[in-house]
Amino acid sequence: MLGVKIHAVARYVPQKVVTNDEISSWVDTSDEWIIQRTGISQRHMSTGENTSDLCVKVAESLLEKAGLAADDMDLILVTTVTPDYLSPSVSCMVQGAIGAKNAFAMDINAACTGFVYGVSVAQKYLAGGQCRHVMLIGAELLTKYVDWTDRNTCILFGDGAGGMILSADDSRYYAEKLRSRGAMPITLSHQKVVNPFCEGEREVDYLRVDGREVFEFAVKSVSANINELLESAGLTLPDVKYIIPHQANGRIVEGIGKKLKTDISKFFINIQRYGNTSSASIPIALSEMMEGGLVEKGDKIVLSGFGAGLTWGSILIEL
Repeated sequence: MLGVKIHAVARYVPQKVVTNDEISSWVDTSDEWIIQRTGISQRHMSTGENTSDLCVKVAESLLEKAGLAADDMDLILVTTVTPDYLSPSVSCMVQGAIGAKNAFAMDINAACTGFVYGVSVAQKYLAGGQCRHVMLIGAELLTKYVDWTDRNTCILFGDGAGGMILSADDSRYYAEKLRSRGAMPITLSHQKVVNPFCEGEREVDYLRVDGREVFEFAVKSVSANINELLESAGLTLPDVKYIIPHQANGRIVEGIGKKLKTDISKFFINIQRYGNTSSASIPIALSEMMEGGLVEKGDKIVLSGFGAGLTWGSILIEL
């Protein structure tokens, strides 16, 4: 299968940082309780920026890093479950904001697996020759949809965006295994919600997570999915430099590692700094890794996501 070349990776998060101690000032929790159960120490939260604002910041950074112009983009994909509006799409708003006049645009909603699905969609357009360059951004403002009186859920989520510019490359390895199953351990409940970081209250469908069911699903399904991916590619775990998982919960990643019988050092984890940013978590993590020099050209990495829907999937990329 034709591979993809990553020209640039970038991230952007809101300036506001909220610690566990701050959250414990209005719900019955503590820094120790949150870290022990999730691995999260802090998260970034928007106090006014919309999802499209985060995306535009990432898009501008991507173009600068890649040395490409907005006119070079043929397709703009945004993965999100928290768009500014039902319509227009966030991707169209980004296209207009950066002046990518030659690009068409669309959003993808696959929850926390969204970015992995987005890489798959981008690869198909590139492999088919319809596009030369694809800009893919995962962005979420999940704190708008959190019940801040529910200590089991409000501690989990943060806001942020990350993305990459991709082009086709027949010299780079690529494989994928994507899955979905209609089930809902992550549900929505309708009520008025007060966000302590924004004025007033909003009547929204807020997120409620069945933590035990999500844990069991993720550990079993994601580990099996990664094994299936590697088997289909004729590779084994030692051939992979890093697995970059969706940053949902530190304990879940540890469970996946145990199921795969591999050391936790094989996984890149940054949930302690950002919380669960849904489809933005994988590109944020990859951006940090590339800036930190943890990966280099020729390394094989696995991007693995799982989320509501249910959706899950893994993609193997050679850098």
